[in-house]
Amino acid sequence: MEYVERFARARRSLHVSRDRAGNRLVELRGRSGGPRLVFVAHADHPGFVARAMRDGRTLEADFRGGVLAAYVRGAKVRFFDGERVVRGRVTHTEQAKGSQVPRRATLRVNSTIAPGTPGMFDLTEGRVSGGRFHARACDDLAGLAAILTMLDALHRGRSRPRGTVAVLVTRAEEVGFVGAIAAAKDRRLLRGTDRLISVECSSVQPFAPQGNGVIVRVGDRTTVFDSGLTWFLTDRAQDLAKRDKAFKFQRALMPGGSCEGTVFDAWSYTTGAVCLPLGNYHNMDRARKKLAPENIHLGDWESMVKLFVEIAREAHTFRPGSAPLRARLEKRFAEHALLLYPK
Repeated sequence: MEYVERFARARRSLHVSRDRAGNRLVELRGRSGGPRLVFVAHADHPGFVARAMRDGRTLEADFRGGVLAAYVRGAKVRFFDGERVVRGRVTHTEQAKGSQVPRRATLRVNSTIAPGTPGMFDLTEGRVSGGRFHARACDDLAGLAAILTMLDALHRGRSRPRGTVAVLVTRAEEVGFVGAIAAAKDRRLLRGTDRLISVECSSVQPFAPQGNGVIVRVGDRTTVFDSGLTWFLTDRAQDLAKRDKAFKFQRALMPGGSCEGTVFDAWSYTTGAVCLPLGNYHNMDRARKKLAPENIHLGDWESMVKLFVEIAREAHTFRPGSAPLRARLEKRFAEHALLLYPK
């Protein structure tokens, strides 16, 4: 969140604000009025929060996020206590009855740790290999990085988009979208007329593989998103693919999990979604049954940035509902109506 604020302050055209829940909104005001286009990404990732030291080397911690306990037990962990990094290892996990996901963990650590200190699996900070970026946290920092890259491109461009473009950076997504729920309920940062694009890294699926491009996400495990906005995203992607041979995209319902788009759809916002196919979702390498860095395909990420810039520049052309699609169908009907009505 500190990085997001520094990013906005370094660019005069960007304005940053926050709500009581700690969510941030970075806004690039357009050249004219009308509804805003708001991209949404979360800043958190599954990990630990220190509770208390039991003795000089034993730490009790909360675990927040959807990682199976079998992967957490015995895991090496890094805690980030200010500028100090403290390493440890999980010795025990505690789950709620019937759950496979830990809510508490006991760790053996090499130094005392202050309550509230965050910890993450001791995995690579980031490396590129075989056209993929591997890191302990791609979900959803890769999505957020793509949005900020888009904002930077718009900021440096010769002219601003006609409509206002904003980025909502949410907290606490991994424990059930509570930051997004707070933003939807509070409306200190959002308006009822906003058009929202939920941006995610979603567990790779056989029908939406890595390397085939950014994904226009029709829906998630819970919800199908706004058909008019989804058609607009698809139409813009198709047009971009004709002009840029390096751009690739896919269109799919990604059922590996639910995303913040479900929250905003439930609160009646016009909502669409875009995602990257993610390898080793939540650091679980299910093929090898071990913890591993998450990974994304760099070509998919580059296509995501291009699509975001295209959407931002053309957002003023979006019309709610199915009016643009209906116009195309009406044209087709006019061309072939004689097949039905020869006279």
